[in-house]
Amino acid sequence: MPAPDANLPPDARDDSASDTAKRRQIIEGAREIFMREGFDGASMNDITRAAGVSKGTVYAYFPSKEALFEALIREDRRAQAERICTFDADDHDVAKVLRDFGANLMEAMSRPGAMAHLRTVIAASAKFPAIGRAFYEAGPRFGVGRLADYLARQVEAGHLVVDDVQRAAFHFIELCQAKHMKQMLFCVVERPDADELRRSVSAAVDVFMAAYGKAGR
Repeated sequence: MPAPDANLPPDARDDSASDTAKRRQIIEGAREIFMREGFDGASMNDITRAAGVSKGTVYAYFPSKEALFEALIREDRRAQAERICTFDADDHDVAKVLRDFGANLMEAMSRPGAMAHLRTVIAASAKFPAIGRAFYEAGPRFGVGRLADYLARQVEAGHLVVDDVQRAAFHFIELCQAKHMKQMLFCVVERPDADELRRSVSAAVDVFMAAYGKAGR
């Protein structure tokens, strides 16, 4: 009986370590092409060339362009969310924690290429809803969950008064994005001034604490 991987192309028959490296190689090639060409303009041939692997190898890991793009989205969004959404439940200076988180969030969202990536996801999601779900689950929903957990601990500690921590987490993130998100998404501005972003985040913290802070009750 042939080995289980006998039908795979030679460069796809690797041990687990090199298997992970090969998958990374494909993901990196795909990122280059998707960022340059968008979802519709990208082809598997272009991705194959950028990744430096055979087409058979790409399909051994990803059955379609949609599956490859979804995997790229989940990996990128989750990695970014993991970096940004790190909260110390024992840090009870809620305003400072939120200010730091908001600043990191808006800095990430305003980086070159961030809005281009988001527009690509939006354009593809109508035809391939799984792509939109991947972006939402690995990015916004993950971040809201982490923030909600932190808020819940602060409610328990008596520093906030919040009935629904999930809704409150959404409120804060949307407050941070007010004005700037749509301006960047619709190319009104390429990247907001850093000082303006900081002022907007500080205003978001003020509004949030007025609504949910003990002093505001």
